[in-house]
This record gives sequence, C-alpha cells and structure tokens, in this order.
Amino acid sequence: MNNYLIKGATLVNEQEQFEADVLIKGGVISVIDRSCSLESHDGESMIDGAGKYLLPGAIDDQVHFREPGLTHKGEIYTEARAAVAGGVTSYMEMPNTSPSATTVDLLEEKYARASEVSLANYSFFMGTTNDNLNELLKLDPTQVCGVKIFMGSSTGNMVIDNPESLENIFAQVKMLIATHCEDDPMIKRNMAEYVEKYGEDIPVEAHPLIRNAEACYASSTLAVSLAKKHNSRLHILHISTAKELELFDGNKPLKEKRITAEACVHHLWFTDADYKTKGNFIKWNPAVKTANDRMNIREALNNGKIDVIATDHAPHTIEEKSQKYAKAPSGGPLVQHSMVAMLELVREGVLTIERMVQLMSHNVAELFQIEKRGFIREGYFADLVLVDLNNPWTVDKSNIAYKCGWSPFEGQTFHSKIEKTFVNGHIVYDNGVWDELQKGMRLTFER
Repeated sequence: MNNYLIKGATLVNEQEQFEADVLIKGGVISVIDRSCSLESHDGESMIDGAGKYLLPGAIDDQVHFREPGLTHKGEIYTEARAAVAGGVTSYMEMPNTSPSATTVDLLEEKYARASEVSLANYSFFMGTTNDNLNELLKLDPTQVCGVKIFMGSSTGNMVIDNPESLENIFAQVKMLIATHCEDDPMIKRNMAEYVEKYGEDIPVEAHPLIRNAEACYASSTLAVSLAKKHNSRLHILHISTAKELELFDGNKPLKEKRITAEACVHHLWFTDADYKTKGNFIKWNPAVKTANDRMNIREALNNGKIDVIATDHAPHTIEEKSQKYAKAPSGGPLVQHSMVAMLELVREGVLTIERMVQLMSHNVAELFQIEKRGFIREGYFADLVLVDLNNPWTVDKSNIAYKCGWSPFEGQTFHSKIEKTFVNGHIVYDNGVWDELQKGMRLTFER
C-alpha cells in the first residue's frame, strides 16, 4: 500500500474551507496540517494540491448495479468503476436484482461478489417482501446498511401490497427502513386512462402525470404515519415533489431525526420540459416533475428538509430505453456524473460547496452511522477526491464509463473535473486511468 502527502490543497470539510497538507499512511488519514509545513520523511509520494480542492469521497446511498441477473445493463465491477471516476468512494446498492436479495444468503452472495470486483466501498440493502420478515430480523445492523421497501412498483416485482406485512415490518424491524414511495393503485388507474386515450403511443411527457405528485404524496404520507406510529427509523428515497416536503422537519439536527429524506441528482437537474428533448432517457420512477417541484427540492437542500443527495443510478441499455414509452424501463445511469453535476449547482449558487459536501458525504455517514468515513478527519479511512473546479469538459460517449454506454448528460459541459479518487488510501482513479490493484471494503456501521 502506497503512502501519500497531498500538499497545499483547499480542503472542504465540516462547513469549512482551508488550505492544508494531508498525510495518508496505511490507508487512513494520518495527519492534517493547516500550516502546510509537512515534509515527506518516509518516502511518501508527493501530490501537488495547490489550486485544487480536496473533498471527502461521496457516499451514494441508492444505486442499482444490476448484478446478479441483469448484467447486460451493468455489473458491480463496471458501475463501481464508473463511480470512482465520479468521486463516489462508497455506495449502497438496492435489492431488486435477479434473484432479488430477500434472504440473508442471497444478500451475502452480493457482498462476496463485491469483495472480488468492486473498486469502491460497498453495502447492500436487504429487500422486503410480503412474507420475509423472519429473514429481515436475522440481519446484523453493524454489517448491513438497511432494508428496502418498494411501496410502489419499479424495476422488478417487489412491491409490498399486503397492509399487514407493511405494518409488521415497520413495527418489528429496528434498523433503517428505506422506502420507494408511490401509490401503486393510483398509478395503475392513471395508466389505464392514458392507454385508453393513446393506445401504445403514450407520449413520454405523460410520465409525470401518470406517476403524479398525488401518488408520491399518498405513499410518503403512509410511510411517515407508520414510522411515527411505531417509532421506526424511516428514510424516504428520491423525493420528487414540493408537496412531500411538508412531511419533513427541517429544524431538528440530523442526529435527532427518526424520519429523513433523500433528493436525487435528476430531480435537482431536470424538469418535465426536458422530456421533449431527452424522452425516455430521463424516464425515472418517481418521475421528473415540474420546475416548481425542482425549485422546492433545491430549496430543501438548504432548509434541512432534505438530508442527503444520491443518484438512484439505474442503467438500462440504449435499446431498452429506445422502445415506446410503456415498454421503456425507468431509470438511468448517473453515478459517474453526480459530483460534477452538483458542483455545477454550486457554481450557479443553488448551494455552497460546504453544503454539497455535507449532503453527499457527512450526512450520509451520520444518517447511516457509517464507521470512520464521510469526513476528512485524522484516523478516518482516506476516501478522498481531488477536484479541479476550473477545468471544463463535455460528456460524450468517449468518456462515459457505464456499461450501458450512455448518459442523460451527454452534450453537457461541466466546469469541474475529478482528477484523483482515493479509496482507503489507494489512488483508484487518476485523470482517466484506473488502478484496479486494490478493491474496496465492506462498509460497517456503528449501531
């Protein structure tokens, strides 16, 4: 394992910006020296950080890497490789693979595979079904990020449609419960109306009208009511509407919250006006909605109602996304471009870089109680990203790392560029070159 001395970078950490030297030894942050007076004594490799920004690696709490069973779309190897190219050093992956990760044995198979191929650190959610409560109760909360409930159907068929099962999960599962909230019967009624009107030629612009704000709000309201009834630890994923924000408390410190919320990059970037040019390639569940919804979600980044930013990275092939609306699957690849997209919002004044780091790193670590990650602190794992904030580049197929080979950001010029990504002190990505000698680690949780 190599040791490094990063000289004179501008650190963004715990609501501060300051120049410092950072010494990395044995995979952890050994010394942070604000006087910038460190010198190499033990043969550390020197890295000139002058003019660059050093950030904690992003921790993405919602990705779909498609392995096992859907590997024509993506694999743990390919998507984790794309993640580190984007400054994402740790991820939490969802259970709707094939087979779905709804038993401890199936979940551990995913962990075993990641240990062999993942360049980023990893954790995996256990999936819930109408009848797997006993499996959920076997989980070790120090070793697994949480359990996932699909309260509305998405990719796969894991929706919980038995009210008694839903009640039992909220009542008995003591670890974090993450939910996809859309009201399935409401969506099916809306879909039937559009099929009657358009047949097979439903325009993609109808997507946010079929999977509408009412469906999101109804389901999120149910989840919040169950969590309050049973004092559950609830985390609602991918908030897409202004109305849902009424359900969250922006005044409590994160450590005191039992109910938290996530916003995703696509809901912070796109609006329903973009369907005209992007079509199914911005078809997600929940749907990208109005400019007013986007504005309110952006405001919630700063008022405490949104606690973390993630991607819901969910690749599909170009061929799959090019089908007619009803057949084209929902989801898209984002994990390589999440940090640079959010740095663009920083540039536009939507949020500060300190707040961005809090939402993409600090808060994720605190919310999930991740051990020794998410901050630039002495003794913590050296999961770090060196960024040039003034090095414009344009997304095109030649620089996309996703297995599916496309991005909804194609043609977009970003002003910031990820130069180096450190995972456990190892430079796994360096200006377009990956070093795959060292794999990531399983995340552990202080619970």
